[in-house]
Amino acid sequence: MHGAGNDYIYVNTLLYNVPNPAKAAQEWSKPHTGIGSDGLVLIGSSPVPEADFSMRIFNADGSEAMMCGNASRCIGKYLYEKGMTTQTQIRLLTLSGIKTLALHLADVSSPTTETPGEVESVTVDMLEPSFEDPELYLPGRSRSEGTFVSMGNPHFVIFTNNIDQVGETGRILEHHPAFPQRCNIEFAQVISNGKDTTTIRTRVWERGSGITMACGTGACATAVAACMTGRAGRQCRIVMDGGTLDIEWRKSDNHVYMTGPAAFVFDGEIDIK
Repeated sequence: MHGAGNDYIYVNTLLYNVPNPAKAAQEWSKPHTGIGSDGLVLIGSSPVPEADFSMRIFNADGSEAMMCGNASRCIGKYLYEKGMTTQTQIRLLTLSGIKTLALHLADVSSPTTETPGEVESVTVDMLEPSFEDPELYLPGRSRSEGTFVSMGNPHFVIFTNNIDQVGETGRILEHHPAFPQRCNIEFAQVISNGKDTTTIRTRVWERGSGITMACGTGACATAVAACMTGRAGRQCRIVMDGGTLDIEWRKSDNHVYMTGPAAFVFDGEIDIK
């Protein structure tokens, strides 16, 4: 499945056990000798009554991530369209807390048990952002001006006219000493300011995966950073390599809400070695 081009392999662990998900993520994510993906997502039951289901996510390098906004939207679509729930509000347990998914159906007038309806998009309550202010110095460059935003996982957002430096600079910043747990890096450029919504072009270097087509938490971090630095209001449209996400940082509860698509690519079988 993919959300705005951010593609993961999804396994329903209520049906199939993956004994070594870190190794599986590494092997299956290889584009030529595996399936090819940004990583592996495990869908499971929730061990706590406050959530309906759980997710674990492993990057292509085998490291476990705290959260992925694009993956959570895909999980919502999977659970509903595979008949694992009839609810359009789903509480999903992640390593960064319980996220609430609101499913938007293509036709809510005619869903049945046999044909529940198609999930067109999903809004995820990403909860409140948190902040730090690391000082970054790069070899041969002056201080890199950026904004640190945590959306349950760490992001460093740099507003620049050269977002295509994502490969060169993102690789360096992910492993910078200022980020002992490594970091996701966003390069963003404001395209336009509308009456209610600011459009921002963003490219992402994702921790553990490199350049990805999109990053849901990265889109949220970009929108928050834009608002904090006076570049935008509380509603942003984030245009990434693989698609567009709508982000709202609500003043009423300080939560960040992300809305975007989710899509099936294919189903298949693979041997666990």
